[in-house]
Amino acid sequence: MHQHTVERWQQDHDFVIVNKQGEKRTRYVLLLTAVTMLAEIVAGLAFGSMALLADGWHMATHVAAFLITLFAYHYANKHAKNPAFAFGTGKVSVLGGFTSAIALGVVAVLMALESLERLVNPHAIQLNAAIAVAFLGLAVNLVSAVLLKDHHHSHGEHEQHHDHNLKAAYLHVLADALTSVLAIVALIAAKLAGLTWLDPVMGIVGAVIITAWAVGLIRETSPILLDGSIDEDYRKAIKAHIEQDADNRIADFHIWHISPHHYAAIISIVTSQPQPTSYYKTLLADFDRLSHITIEVHQCEDTHCNHPK
Repeated sequence: MHQHTVERWQQDHDFVIVNKQGEKRTRYVLLLTAVTMLAEIVAGLAFGSMALLADGWHMATHVAAFLITLFAYHYANKHAKNPAFAFGTGKVSVLGGFTSAIALGVVAVLMALESLERLVNPHAIQLNAAIAVAFLGLAVNLVSAVLLKDHHHSHGEHEQHHDHNLKAAYLHVLADALTSVLAIVALIAAKLAGLTWLDPVMGIVGAVIITAWAVGLIRETSPILLDGSIDEDYRKAIKAHIEQDADNRIADFHIWHISPHHYAAIISIVTSQPQPTSYYKTLLADFDRLSHITIEVHQCEDTHCNHPK
């Protein structure tokens, strides 16, 4: 076997989003939420307050979501260089975001079912305790939102808006804050005007809004997880750039996500004037969304090469 140095032909497979600040602040939010959750559950059991107990268990679902977020960061970084992953672990954060979006949707469904049940069978509400819990939850969520807001985007101009893992955690915080605000409005109305039916109605409104957030995040993440292609105009521009050179024709063309903002491409070119693969990669140098390119070149020696493009 010939002993050749191949490093200059090898391409990078590390497409992990590095967001150390976001990961660090998610830990703070997790700790804050977990402490509040435990305090509410213990107080609810001690004082017999269903409002405290229910909110405590509701916060437990968000603790689970934050654990998913942190696990995704840890796993992606740990296995970034693992050759078992064909194109690295750039999709792990997207999977974390997708999973948390599903959890967010489940929370919304449970909220809606509970609210409908309370519309049909109204429950007695300990208004003062419930209002206190709602204000406590809102305060915790506002602090958490401030912690996550500035780091909702990953570092770097080109990488903004693509940390779906952290976006999911942020949406969980917003969902809880929205729930608290709607609860405060409904409970104060119930206390001052006796409008107790507003409490379950606000629960349904909150569930609808949270469902919309969850569906939006699922729509963002699922095409990436399913190897969705690049947008059609960008794809056509790549094809045109190659076929405008010499008599090149593209016989086979695949582009897919390997992370939120990185794409891999396999391009099969037929031409009567074959060049080294590095030549075709140079033609595509301005297409910065292509991070991993594999070129296959076939020499055409018959009249089919001369067909009009």
